Amino acid sequence: MRLSEVKKFKITGEIRKGKTSIPFSVEYPGMKQEHALQRLYAEMGSRHRARKFEINVAKIEQAKQEST
Repeated sequence: MRLSEVKKFKITGEIRKGKTSIPFSVEYPGMKQEHALQRLYAEMGSRHRARKFEINVAKIEQAKQEST
């Protein structure tokens, strides 16, 4: 795995817990969208005790690379 192959993905959506809705917008690195999405499910489940069906993903897009 080369660092040049790793992309950053911006994921937006909401977590629905009962009648409460928690919006989120996060960025995760990954080779593919699926890798970033899997990390989202793992971290949101850990932080908010949200199960996969409670997490609604609205949009996944590749984030712009920062130039250094």
